[in-house]
Amino acid sequence: MASLVHRYALAVSEEHYFTAKPASADERRRISVELAGRSLSLEVASGIFSPDHVDLGTRVLLRTVPEPRGRVLDIGCGWGPISIAAALMSPDVSVVAIDVNERALDLARRNAAIAGVGDRVSVGLPSVVPATETFDTIWSNPPIRIGKAALHELLGEWLPRLSPGGEAWLVVQRNLGADSLATWLADQGWGAVDKVASAKGFRVLRLRAA
Repeated sequence: MASLVHRYALAVSEEHYFTAKPASADERRRISVELAGRSLSLEVASGIFSPDHVDLGTRVLLRTVPEPRGRVLDIGCGWGPISIAAALMSPDVSVVAIDVNERALDLARRNAAIAGVGDRVSVGLPSVVPATETFDTIWSNPPIRIGKAALHELLGEWLPRLSPGGEAWLVVQRNLGADSLATWLADQGWGAVDKVASAKGFRVLRLRAA
C-alpha cells in the first residue's frame, strides 16, 4: 500500500489534490455548505480537491445514494463532504475516510468534529486501514486525474473489501471515462455495473458484492 500512496502522490510534477504534502500556503477559511439537509460552516484550504465548495460530482452522488449502512468507506475523502454526509444520514453507521493528501485529512478530521460526527468518522492514510477490514458501503468520487492505470489499481485494492451484499457507489464524469470505467469494472468480475444516474455531465455507477 505504501508504494501505491507514493505513486499517487508523484503522479504529476506539479501540485495536485492528490499530492501528499501540498506546498501551497495552508491558509484555512470557512465555507457554508449543506450536507444531508444540514447547514454547516466547514474548514477548507488550498492544495486540496474543490477547496471552495462541494463539487458538482459529489453533489450528484449524494443526491443519488440511498441511506448508507454498516461500515462505510470513503475513497479519496478530501475535506470530508461525503464522509460527513454519510454519518449525518444514518446515526448507525461508522465511516472510514481515506486520502493521500495530509492537509485534506486534517481538514476532514476537523470538519467531522465540527459537524458533530467526529466520533463516527475515522480519517487517515490508506496504509492505516487493516488489510482484513471490510465494508458494507463504499461511496467515492474517485481521483480520476491520477490516470487510468493508477485509478484501476486504486479501485482494485479497495472494491474487493466490500462485504457480501455490500454496495459501492462511484461518481465519474462522462467525458473523463465513466462508461469505459464501467466496462473495466464488469471485466474484473463485478458483473453488470448499474448506471443508476446521469446528471450534469456525471454518471453514478453502482456495484454489488455477491
